[in-house]
Amino acid sequence: MESPKKTAGIPKERLIVALSFICIAIHVLLKFVIHGAAAWANAPLLVALALGGGPLLFDLVRDILKGQFGADLLAGLSIAVSIVLGEYLAGSIVVLMLSGGTALEDYASRRASAVLAALAKRMPTVAHKSTATGLVDLDLAAVQLGDRLVVLPHEICPVDGVVLDGRGTMDESYLTGEPFQIAKVTGSEVLSGAINGESAMDISVSRLPADSRYSKIMRVMQEAESNRPQMRRLADKLGAWFTPVGVVVAAIGWAVSGDSSRFLAVLVIATPCPLLLAIPIAIIGAVSVAASRGIIIKNPGVLELIDTCRTVIFDKTGTLTYGKPAVTEILCAPGFARAEALRYAASLEQYSKHPLAASVLDAAKAENVAPVPVEHISEQPGAGMSASISGKEVRLTGRKQLADLQLPRQATEGLECILLVDGKFAAAFRFHDAPRDDSRSFVSHLGPRHRVNKVMLVSGDRDAEVRHLAAQVAITDVLSGKSPEEKVAIVRAEAALAPTMFLGDGINDAPAMQAATVGIAFGQANEITAEAADAVVLEPSLGKVDELIHIGRRMRQIALQSAIGGMVLSIVGMGAAAAGYLPPVAGALAQEVIDVLAVLNALRVALPGRELRDFKVAQE
Repeated sequence: MESPKKTAGIPKERLIVALSFICIAIHVLLKFVIHGAAAWANAPLLVALALGGGPLLFDLVRDILKGQFGADLLAGLSIAVSIVLGEYLAGSIVVLMLSGGTALEDYASRRASAVLAALAKRMPTVAHKSTATGLVDLDLAAVQLGDRLVVLPHEICPVDGVVLDGRGTMDESYLTGEPFQIAKVTGSEVLSGAINGESAMDISVSRLPADSRYSKIMRVMQEAESNRPQMRRLADKLGAWFTPVGVVVAAIGWAVSGDSSRFLAVLVIATPCPLLLAIPIAIIGAVSVAASRGIIIKNPGVLELIDTCRTVIFDKTGTLTYGKPAVTEILCAPGFARAEALRYAASLEQYSKHPLAASVLDAAKAENVAPVPVEHISEQPGAGMSASISGKEVRLTGRKQLADLQLPRQATEGLECILLVDGKFAAAFRFHDAPRDDSRSFVSHLGPRHRVNKVMLVSGDRDAEVRHLAAQVAITDVLSGKSPEEKVAIVRAEAALAPTMFLGDGINDAPAMQAATVGIAFGQANEITAEAADAVVLEPSLGKVDELIHIGRRMRQIALQSAIGGMVLSIVGMGAAAAGYLPPVAGALAQEVIDVLAVLNALRVALPGRELRDFKVAQE
């Protein structure tokens, strides 16, 4: 469907919705409330049909010339027929329903502009340049290569650069997918869009703002949205065959009998209100049910598609994992006990601001290992910490600082720190982003319960980290170290083969969500990711994703029941009208009864029903 036209900055369909509603309300007042005004009751309906139905009929003619036949086409014919028959109220209601459905689609299709606006709003518009007289604020566009900038505590880094002075941490998880606070010292690279920690840092600009990592993500987002495939509505799929059937039956009735009123009678009863009413009502009911369960539907069309997805692509950090590092292994040298090594490490880390310090302290607390007093503590940038503990010289550092020592090979993969006692290797602490308790169960659940044929893990994280998680959650199709651009290409390739669902939570996931058939933002996602997604699962539980699939499945089933059941009854009525047993007025009344039945059935979506979840976390 083409993007809706706009009038004075407001989508055309919204204006038609408002106009039709107001005109119908005035008609009711004139006919049933205001005494003596019934003679003027049809005037507002004529206004609605002229100003609202006119543009829709123009679009109808354009669709016919393009060879496009959907539910909207038969609705347009119904508007024309209602005018001929003098059924102005029925025609106005069709105008309201038709424009209302398109307005809802317009709302969903315009989400991309909100995403890009949120991306732009997040970035600072000024940078703090360091000069001989102090800090000077200048527009981001005026920043030049080599400029010395200062990134203040808790600010968003405005450009890509290299640290010249200062040390601290930056949260790059929104951009890279890595869950860790990344330590920064002199010489470290910094990325635009990363959130600075508690220490100010001087950086040298290595890329202009227009060439920065953050700007590239914005360009990928724009490109992903401009190439996003248009969703074909369920109503259009059904209307593609129902419309020609209605026209053919009407033409046959006219041709056989020679009575033009039969043509009109058939079209009246063929008005696709079960499509125009039942399906939107079922969707609204499902949106309400989802909201009550902590799931926000951003694009109502996702409910028609989610149960059809046969490929599911997961981001790693914050989706299948908790999004923070944890001690997963302590590899001790001969002669050192686990508790002893953990006590030494926790004793040092209680004085550290290193990103992994909290993980070590959490592990010690979990194992009831209490830190002990230390003396002569020292922490050198990039070299780790050292202190005297119970008369022993204890050092905690990284492998790269110990190239001259013979360290065990089994401690070479993943994020780690090395404990030395009196200059000898004592233990290696391994850190990983721990998988959620329900990750493995959910991955295993997708195939047998939701007919998912392919599950992929696509992450910007390091290969060792990604494959470590994949083994734990039983995913074999793994791609690591992928940029947002590469994620989009992967998602597009998969979506071309089968309907594809993408789950993620970071800014770097937003373009891929736009490219997927269904994009789901998981947990308390960043506002940019939430805007890009079709649905936002507020609670960080994969069981909620299972509920969303079931809500979509139930909505689709009930919507199809209402639409197909209504169309079957309409076809029976069309046959009767073509045979001369139903005149136009009786046909209109019969169609109203069919509409009521279809709508009542569609309303079941919002009623309490069976359990909308069959996923359970496997007990270890």
